[in-house]
Formats: sequence, C-alpha cells, structure tokens
Amino acid sequence: MTNRPSELVVRDARESDLPEILVIHNNAIAETTAIWDTELADLDERKAWFATRTGAGHPVLVAEIDGRVAGYASYGQFRPKSGYRFAVENSVYVSDIFQRRGVATALMNALLERAQHSDVHTMIAAIESSNRTSIALHEKFGFTIVGQLPEVGHKFGRWMDLTLMQRMVGEGVTSQS
Repeated sequence: MTNRPSELVVRDARESDLPEILVIHNNAIAETTAIWDTELADLDERKAWFATRTGAGHPVLVAEIDGRVAGYASYGQFRPKSGYRFAVENSVYVSDIFQRRGVATALMNALLERAQHSDVHTMIAAIESSNRTSIALHEKFGFTIVGQLPEVGHKFGRWMDLTLMQRMVGEGVTSQS
C-alpha cells in the first residue's frame, strides 16, 4: 500500500470550522506571544469575530489537510476610523501539529490574492518582535519593517516589543470617497 501525500487546500472558512479555529486560537493565547490576550476565548467570541469579519467583506480562510483545519488566516480593518478603510491588518495561525508543512505560506498567498482583488491598498502585520518565524514569513512576501514599539505588551511575566511590517497591495481607491 502506498501512502498518498496529504493535500493542502485553502478555502473560505465556514461557521462549522469555528471549533477547530478556536483550538488553534486558544493554543496561541496559552502557549505563545502571537496573540497578546491572556484569557482564552470561547466559541461565542469566535462566532462574533467570524460574523464581524465576514460581515465587513473581509476573508476568513482555513487551510485544510486530510479534512482537518491546519490553520486559519484573516484580515480586518487596521484601525476603526474611516480614513484607514484601505489599510488592513493580517493574522495567520497554524496548528502545532501542522507546522512546517507550508500551511502559513499557502494561507498568506491566499490572503494577498484576496487583498489584491479588493479595495485594500496596504496590509500591515503587528508581530511580537522575538517571533522570527512570523517576521521571516512576512519578509518572504515582501513586507518590510516600518517600525518597532518597545515594551507595549506584557505577557508571561515579561514586556514585549511590537514590530510593525507593511506591504503595499493595490490601488485601494475605486471611487472618489
């Protein structure tokens, strides 16, 4: 018998994916500095997040391997003021058991593709400064470091610095607004 290689598929998330997304999200809260929350989320919070993102026309994507959610990605408006409407901030998270299998790369490719076919002008990543893996992923996709904010977060008993990265995506303005 031959083992077939696992196929990675990136698709739009469905509400039925939220329990698996929640597991990945809560692991990032509990075990990493990728998410700066200190309290675990619940399914209702993820449902509200999903409804807000998709209701605003922003993508929520999952990478699936062998029928399991291996990671998820999304972007949302960078800041809530209308002047920021063409700037988005991205998020990409991968399950521990699917690390180093191209999941983050596939999700980032799909996010950028969506952004290029929308009104997005620039994409921003806010990354804990010691997260070299995330910084390297973003550099691979043409993001550059545009700033660093020292000691703006606190988690796991230590101060954290924030690295801001940015990539121009498209024109962003399709009307006179």
